[in-house]
Amino acid sequence: MSFFNWIKSKGVHALYHDAIDCMVAALDARDPYSCLHSRRVADMSEELARGIGIRGMELERIHIAAHLHDIGKIGVPDDILRKTGKLSASEMESMRMHPVIGFDILIKLRHLGDIAEIVLHHHERWDGKGYPHGLSGEEIPLGSRIIAVADSIDAMTSHRPYRRALSWEDCVEELTVNQGIMYEPKVVEAALKLWYGGRKAAV
Repeated sequence: MSFFNWIKSKGVHALYHDAIDCMVAALDARDPYSCLHSRRVADMSEELARGIGIRGMELERIHIAAHLHDIGKIGVPDDILRKTGKLSASEMESMRMHPVIGFDILIKLRHLGDIAEIVLHHHERWDGKGYPHGLSGEEIPLGSRIIAVADSIDAMTSHRPYRRALSWEDCVEELTVNQGIMYEPKVVEAALKLWYGGRKAAV
């Protein structure tokens, strides 16, 4: 039985969401930026998924996975997680463990296997040069491909201690340049249609 069928049969949908909120609150205690970022990415991912025709339980699964995509940062040391400057190579390697840590947390909960897989692969790239497993194209779970675009848009358009937010125009350019490289083309197309009026950068 899938997790969502189990939830429906047990009638504990509200309790399930409370448990999700508890995990997100735990991340908030470590890193307020990550928590707020995850909430925005969850909303954007749901809208993107709807934009490419996803409905029902799969839509809810993607929304929840996006909420939890950075939960593994709970296991990243504070001096790395909160560093305001550029990360060293070894620090970056530690930061890149957060999808694996997130997977290890979520897979321990019964019926969360699909969500754990989406979280594990949200930093894979369409061209196979992402992490942690170097998956490419449709090897990457669809939810992960959607979250990758939403995650990047929010990161690019948010102010960080080490840089100012990019303009919408620069964000469009980054998405367009990396369409079919970092990101799945149809997900980028949906993002441009939803939030940028279908515009593409002149590149």
